[in-house]
Amino acid sequence: MRDAVVVVATYRRPEHVRTCLRHLEAQTVAPARIVVVDASPDDLTAAVVREFPHVDYRRNDLGVGTLAASRAIGSHDADEDVVAFIDDDAYAEPEWLERILAAYAPDDVGAVGGRARNNRDGEESEGLDRIGRFLPDGSLTGNFGADPGRTIDVDHMLGANMTVRTSVLREIGGIHDYYPGTCLREDSDISLRVRKAGYRIVYAPDAVVLHVAGDYARGRRFDLRYRFYGARNHVVLLRTTLGWGDPHLARHLLRTAPRALAEAVSGIRSWPQKRGLPARLRGLAGGVVRAGADVAGTVTGLLAAVRPHDRARQVYKTDAR
Repeated sequence: MRDAVVVVATYRRPEHVRTCLRHLEAQTVAPARIVVVDASPDDLTAAVVREFPHVDYRRNDLGVGTLAASRAIGSHDADEDVVAFIDDDAYAEPEWLERILAAYAPDDVGAVGGRARNNRDGEESEGLDRIGRFLPDGSLTGNFGADPGRTIDVDHMLGANMTVRTSVLREIGGIHDYYPGTCLREDSDISLRVRKAGYRIVYAPDAVVLHVAGDYARGRRFDLRYRFYGARNHVVLLRTTLGWGDPHLARHLLRTAPRALAEAVSGIRSWPQKRGLPARLRGLAGGVVRAGADVAGTVTGLLAAVRPHDRARQVYKTDAR
């Protein structure tokens, strides 16, 4: 029977970690090991982990914005069949790991992603035909709360509920951390490289976590900072996983200017719906600022992609000594 190490990466969410670990303790198939990797500047999470004597606690001294490096620290020495990554704010249902491991039955499956419930009405039927797709224009679809009722092949996974065969993770060179700020696209990096190596990625909707979406370390979800790093990190993702010559990157860049223009124009189009001059001016400015964040992120991503800095490399260099 296959076994798994579960890696929980965290930053300043001790209560979420406690709840996450309690859910992992209740699995119908117990993990071979559980590793918590803590990038927090305090010892509050360490105190929580001490309540669970069987859990391995590790530090990530790189701090905030280094989620992928935390995943590398937790998984670099894995000798189990599967490495399972779960977010600190993702609470696994009792049969989560059992169903993840069952999905690895075909030998050509290199990675398995599970479903992340968000407790939103209708999420189980949203985007059923567009779960985890990598589109020809270089964009990615999500819809990881959807339940198609069966295991299906996908192109990428959600990092909150993401697993990979240990031998495949080694084959593709481990984890890369080119993704600062909000860390967007660090999970897609693993996925695209697994697919490029010729392995299948499957989505197992019966391997469920409740994703409660804890507070961000900095900023808020979908704010301007989120947009900037989303644009920046997406360019880096396409360049580092597929290369400069891949058509997905070219198509993505060609769409940047029209998308930014449409975002800027959205403020003008909203003018009639706004009441009062101040609200109309805010709407107009908002569209321009959002477009600016997208363009600035794309340009910054292109510059970063020329010589990308991988913060996870130090983990593997230490192993090699």
